Amino acid sequence: MLLDLIAKLPLRLLYALTPAIYFGLYRIWRFRAEIVRENLKNSFPDKSDAERCRIARDFYRNSSEVLVEAIKARTMSRQEIARRVIFVNREIMQVCADQGQSVVLMAAHHCNWEWLLLASSISFPYEVDAVYKPLHDKRVEAFMFSTRTRFGARLIPVQEFFSEIIKRKGKPRCYALLADQTPLADEEKYWTRFLNQDSTFFVGADRIAAITASPVIFIAMKRLRRGYYEATLKLIGEPPYARNASKVIERYVAEVERQIEEHPADWLWLHRKWKYKKPLYA
Repeated sequence: MLLDLIAKLPLRLLYALTPAIYFGLYRIWRFRAEIVRENLKNSFPDKSDAERCRIARDFYRNSSEVLVEAIKARTMSRQEIARRVIFVNREIMQVCADQGQSVVLMAAHHCNWEWLLLASSISFPYEVDAVYKPLHDKRVEAFMFSTRTRFGARLIPVQEFFSEIIKRKGKPRCYALLADQTPLADEEKYWTRFLNQDSTFFVGADRIAAITASPVIFIAMKRLRRGYYEATLKLIGEPPYARNASKVIERYVAEVERQIEEHPADWLWLHRKWKYKKPLYA
């Protein structure tokens, strides 16, 4: 109920609250500050301490804005979402749709991925199936589920995603994944170098693409100014795929790394991305 009330406030008023949110998260609570500092240190060893501190401060400021934007998404109209998230190369999606192909859409936790899902649901000529991990807090989960699906997106828990894909294999769809999260300890992992470190990524997007014979499109989000974003689509894989389709993951990793290096304060540095040590046999 509180989140619903907050979502009804004008966005300009919510933005006025972000300095206080930033101060509370970064200056007082120090929310996951050690994780952020360690991630930045290992990812950018050539940067000075002052540069990494600046990135950390900017990250918490940007995250404060993304937080209120995610809440406000509950009441934003289609027109406002479409006005605030501008797509570049959107015609790629239409070409695939005209050919009757499904697409695998890969993005990262960069800028505002909540608005990106809503904008994709509005702007793409597909029904969007998005893989997600349900939140632990049931009340917040209910709020976010309702918000994310309000323009037609269908959320599928990660454990059920492959079985759902098989069920819908014959119907062209857009399969959307935020694939920069870290797999669970008991999940299969793909190891590669990312931001100067041995890193794990989900094994899945390449298999989905092969199963559905779908092109893979990376979508890079860039902050234009407060409350306005640009999302650029780029083809990074297309069928037929080799038996080992790991090139799709490698291309995805390269694209994510590139956008982080260009705009480091917009990535979600709170991740425990590097909590595993690479085994000798990987």
